[in-house]
Amino acid sequence: MDRHDVEARLERLVRENRFTISVFFPLNGAVLLVASAEGLLPAPLSFNPLLILFGTLVMRSPLVVGVLPLVARRAALALGALVAYSYAIEYIGVHTGYPYGEFFYGVDLGPTLYGVPLGLPVFFIPLVMNAYLLVSLLLGEKAASRPLRLVSVIAAVLAMDLVLDPGAVALGFWVYPAGGLYYGVPLSNYAGWVLSATVAVVALDVAFSREALLDRLRYTEFMLDDLVSFVILWGGINAWFGNWAAVAIAAVFGVGLVRTERFDSRLLRVPRPRLDRFW
Repeated sequence: MDRHDVEARLERLVRENRFTISVFFPLNGAVLLVASAEGLLPAPLSFNPLLILFGTLVMRSPLVVGVLPLVARRAALALGALVAYSYAIEYIGVHTGYPYGEFFYGVDLGPTLYGVPLGLPVFFIPLVMNAYLLVSLLLGEKAASRPLRLVSVIAAVLAMDLVLDPGAVALGFWVYPAGGLYYGVPLSNYAGWVLSATVAVVALDVAFSREALLDRLRYTEFMLDDLVSFVILWGGINAWFGNWAAVAIAAVFGVGLVRTERFDSRLLRVPRPRLDRFW
């Protein structure tokens, strides 16, 4: 079995399980995380790091499978450099308070190295890639302008953090001891995200051909399903805690998915078992 066969099988697996991946997992994740924060789950299940990592990996799978055929030497090197950067900047942030502001992790997110969760790239890099793909579709031909493309994607990544961080703080994933103006998140955090988003967006722009990504998007209808999961998961969590500005921004991303025809309403329908499988 060669690489092409593996990629084809992974595509088929994702395509046949879109509802489970993009709707069931984020809904289930939102319920489990909120229940954990509210003290409603027994200790073995409350904020279980293995469940968090597994659920995140499953929700990321449409994006990973969609991008995988485009990962050649240049992309692998750029992604490796971005992974190294994400660990380095988080280490600096955890131990010095710069550039995000003083914070600490309040929930076990799995194995750590010098205080940094090993799963960090799985949490961060796909957010940037989702923003890059969505903005490229929304801009259309205007996305050919590199300055416009980069600035727009950086703004989209920052907007995603305006959804992510309030929900994560409400859950207790991480804590800013001094609090902050935006649902307990300090403005310094967003200054840090501008820096990290800029580095990540430039790295992805170098790693992948925009034309190749757009061509892949045309034939891979599930490629932005991870962003559907993001809207459902973090929109739902923020709604529970009353972070309505964050909910509104999540809804804007949902509208963007609809406008680009990347949100398939059939995803919200529970798949019915086929009777011919039992006969």
